[in-house]
Amino acid sequence: MMEYRPSLRRKCAGWSLIALAPIGGLLPVLPGLVFLVLGLFVLRHQYHWAHNALSWADSRWPGAVAKVEVMETRMVLRADRTIQGLRDRSRRIFDRAG
Repeated sequence: MMEYRPSLRRKCAGWSLIALAPIGGLLPVLPGLVFLVLGLFVLRHQYHWAHNALSWADSRWPGAVAKVEVMETRMVLRADRTIQGLRDRSRRIFDRAG
């Protein structure tokens, strides 16, 4: 069963990665297939078709999808800590100024 977690930021990030995929396919510098897979991974909780595509990949390469999910969790936690640290620093700066 798929769990929908609608998020505008995830949709924008996923569609941006998918938009980069054809450009990466034409240019030798960018890996187009990697952008396509990452875009599908980001959109997997937004759209049913992306979830189905990743389910296929998970059945074919179960270890790879699990590793990417662990990496995504670490990146989200790191981003949350970074944002919280920036908020704390900006509060201290503005508290001193005021």
